[in-house]
Amino acid sequence: MSAEKPVRAVIFDMDGLLLDSERLALESLIGTGKEFGYELSPEFCCGMIGQPADRSRELVAAAYGPGFPVDDFFARHEATLGRFVDAGRLGLEPGVPELLDALDAGAIARAIATSSSRDRTDHHLRAAGIAGRFDAVVTRQDVRRGKPHPEPYLTATAALGADPEHTLALEDSPNGLRSAHGAGLRCLLIPDLVEPTEETRRLAHRVYPDLFRAMAYITAANTAATAAEGA
Repeated sequence: MSAEKPVRAVIFDMDGLLLDSERLALESLIGTGKEFGYELSPEFCCGMIGQPADRSRELVAAAYGPGFPVDDFFARHEATLGRFVDAGRLGLEPGVPELLDALDAGAIARAIATSSSRDRTDHHLRAAGIAGRFDAVVTRQDVRRGKPHPEPYLTATAALGADPEHTLALEDSPNGLRSAHGAGLRCLLIPDLVEPTEETRRLAHRVYPDLFRAMAYITAANTAATAAEGA
C-alpha cells in the first residue's frame, strides 16, 4: 500500500457525522407524517438522509402524490426538530471533541459542508457547543447545487484555501460521499443510520466505525509524512 498523503485540512459533514441528529430527524419525520395522517416508513425517511431539503421535498411529493401538504409538513418537521434540539436531546457523535482538539493541536484547518440550511446549521452547532470551532461553514444556501454534486466540497475547499490533494473529507451518507469523491477528495466514510453499500465502499478511501479511527488515520498519515521529510 502506498504511503498516505499528509492531511492539512479536514472537511466535515454535519448531521450524522458531527451531530447525532439523524435519529432525531427520523423521529420527527415519522411523527410529523402521522400528525398529517400519513405513515412514513423509517426506510423511506432514511432515504432522505444526506439529501438537501429541496431534494427531500421532491422525494415526498413523488411518493405521496399532489395531495401531500409538502410545505406544511416540512415547516412542522423543522419546528419539531428544533424543539427536540432545544430540549437538550442533540448530542455529539463519539470522538468529536477529541478530533477537534487534535486538529487544534496540529493547526489543521477545518470546515463543514452540509446539506442543512444556514439557520438549522447555526442553531444545531450552538446547541451542541461546537459553533466557532470551524474555519468555514458551507450550507445549502451557500451553493447552487447540493450534494451529491461536488459543489459543497469544492466551495469548502476553496474557503479554506486548501490543496485538494491534502484535504480529507469525513462523511456518513452515500450522497455526501459522492459529493466529496466528485470534488477529488479522499473521503473516510463513517456510517451512521445508512449502512455502506458495495458502491460506497468502493468510493470511500476508508470505511471506519467512528471518528476515533479517523483521528488515528490523520495522526498516522501526518506522522509518516513528518518522518519522511526528516529522513
